[in-house]
Amino acid sequence: MSRVLVVGCGCTGALIAALLRRNKKLINITMWDKSKGAGGRMSTSRSPQDNSCTADLGCQYITQHSSYLNKHSSYYEELKNASILVPLNTEIEYAKNNENDTNYVTPAGVSSIVKYYIKESQCCSSYQMQLDSIVKKEGSWMVKAKDGSEGVFDSVVLTIPVPQLFLLQGDMPSILSASSQVKSNLEEVDYSSRYALGLFFDKGVKLDEPWSGKYVNDHPIFRFIAIDNKKRGQAESPPSVVFHTSVPFGKQHLEKTPKEVEPILLKAIKEMFPNWPAPSSVKTQKWRYSQVSKPYPGSPGCVILSENPPLVLAGDAFSHSNFDGCIVSAEAVLKGIEDKL
Repeated sequence: MSRVLVVGCGCTGALIAALLRRNKKLINITMWDKSKGAGGRMSTSRSPQDNSCTADLGCQYITQHSSYLNKHSSYYEELKNASILVPLNTEIEYAKNNENDTNYVTPAGVSSIVKYYIKESQCCSSYQMQLDSIVKKEGSWMVKAKDGSEGVFDSVVLTIPVPQLFLLQGDMPSILSASSQVKSNLEEVDYSSRYALGLFFDKGVKLDEPWSGKYVNDHPIFRFIAIDNKKRGQAESPPSVVFHTSVPFGKQHLEKTPKEVEPILLKAIKEMFPNWPAPSSVKTQKWRYSQVSKPYPGSPGCVILSENPPLVLAGDAFSHSNFDGCIVSAEAVLKGIEDKL
């Protein structure tokens, strides 16, 4: 039975694992992620005081783009039938959408999309497993994590941000250097950076704003704000609010810690909304790799570094930073390696 390792339990990694399972029943799929849980930039955070008070600090809503309407419709229908996606029925002020696009929200939090596909994959997922090295050994890959854990796999798919690829040990430096064109293309990939802050309030608190979310064009720090429970159509749930900073602010403060940046953000929020009550808890998240601002040339969906044994690079760096981009990358991986499993 072929052993496949997918590194990165975000949306692309979860989709890859699910598609491999559906097309190749007799394979053993393992997933590693350095975080405490699944989701990546589709992670959902919870208030430490109230487990029912949640906030999506990364992806805010899912847009079904008209350009992929026919090609990807089955994915959206599947998630709608599973009650994971529902139409966005509240107002997002100043959103710039094509009139033929459709927006969806996730009642259980955006991480429910990732968890759904991980469950579909029937994989063995391990968290707090940060990849350290990859070594080719007797037709397979010996893969080690920083905590000393290791495993041998017949195929490896890496969905981690491109800059992290250049930090891997073992055979990875020589593999990346084997093709000067591939290495040069990888070095061209760039990401925007930003901070996100979540405010969690006690049940019964009312935030009397006419919108559920809005884009901000005239603020020195913030670019997007959402009353998260209201955006997801759950106005009676404990309120949570998400703030996303602008890219320039993220770049300016990139090397600071979330703890250092949090007071700056809270001060600005107090000035914007002086009548809001104090939250019961706060969480600040730094997205060093928020969205791909410059993808791998040609956006091929994936890059195969080794045909035998398969070693594949995937993720939004090889397509684009939205759900359709995750699908494009996952389908490219399946097409590239399914006959080798």
